[in-house]
Amino acid sequence: MSKASLCVVTHTFLPHVGGIEKVVYEQCKRLMQKQFEPMVVTHRNHTAKNYVVDGIPVKCYESVNIGFRLGIPYAIPQIRSFKTFLESIKNSNLIHVHGHPYPSSLIAAKIAKKYGKPVVLTQHNTFIEYANSLWDHVEWLNDCTIGKEALKAADKIIVVSRATRNYVLSLGADPKKIHVLHNGVDVDHFKPLNGVRDAMRKKLGIPKAASVVLTVRRIVYKNGVDTLIESAERAIQKNPRLVFLVVGKGPDFEKVKEKIAQLELQENFRLTGFISDDDLPFYYNAADFFVLPSKSGEGLPLVALEAMACGLPVIATNVGGISEIIKEEYGTLVPPDSPEALAEAILEFSQKEWAALRKDLRVMIEQEYSWDKNVEKLVEIYEELI
Repeated sequence: MSKASLCVVTHTFLPHVGGIEKVVYEQCKRLMQKQFEPMVVTHRNHTAKNYVVDGIPVKCYESVNIGFRLGIPYAIPQIRSFKTFLESIKNSNLIHVHGHPYPSSLIAAKIAKKYGKPVVLTQHNTFIEYANSLWDHVEWLNDCTIGKEALKAADKIIVVSRATRNYVLSLGADPKKIHVLHNGVDVDHFKPLNGVRDAMRKKLGIPKAASVVLTVRRIVYKNGVDTLIESAERAIQKNPRLVFLVVGKGPDFEKVKEKIAQLELQENFRLTGFISDDDLPFYYNAADFFVLPSKSGEGLPLVALEAMACGLPVIATNVGGISEIIKEEYGTLVPPDSPEALAEAILEFSQKEWAALRKDLRVMIEQEYSWDKNVEKLVEIYEELI
């Protein structure tokens, strides 16, 4: 049986690092083992025009990337890029676009409709609130124009959580088209590792007896690192054994670093910078629990699933779809932008003994949130269209 050619359109892809990039990569890697031949179409960002990632062919279109300099990953395809979209879509049986607000999604969907190709759209996040309200207005206008048209053009709309479903419904999406498909996690890569905890703590200069609080974040306003710093300052005063480990880079990195120095928290609040996916499991395994301090925009955060796959309980702010995966036995929810509530939860978690629950948490993630299960359901959605 011949394989169906699949054109996956995403505004960013590896080697650029982010949530959508990881979802596309994990799904395509598994789709290649089934009845599909995926090809990714993305914007060109310091890469070759065409390249391959672990067997996944990638074609790039030229774009205007001003938003990236402002910390907003928004690529605008140039007119000459139309040929790349046209050729890729005409030669494919099925088109899967990622993100309703991106021009690449709308262009691909419109071309697909012209040539009678079925379109699947995955929406990953809810509305993102920015520190500058001007960007909120720009985002809303973009939603009402490009976003609504892309959703309208899709034959199937995949949302990563019920919260994301509510978001696209608010933009006029047809409820009959919508499928909730929770994100997954690579359970073979993110898992408990014996003997790693003490070795990593020694490498990082963290005392064995410390209570290590981990977060993996792009260092930007919406991800709530400012709230985490305020809660850390409060919590450390009551429990000096707390050590906060923040993994990630971003446009606000230097500002966060200065704030930590100003508060004299350098010993208890560590910034690691960027850590590759290959090394991330070692950091999860060095920690006692995980904190997700987001302000807005979360669809279903991959880092929370990765943490739980490594046996870490999770404290998260109650935004987006995170409440759909946090179970009371293994985690708790606090209001966003509330350093007091977050500090209180951190202090409570630092006093608990989690060892007995880690195995159960791991089993739950394996049973419900592996990428293999995600792709099985994705294939069922595809098969309704081809």
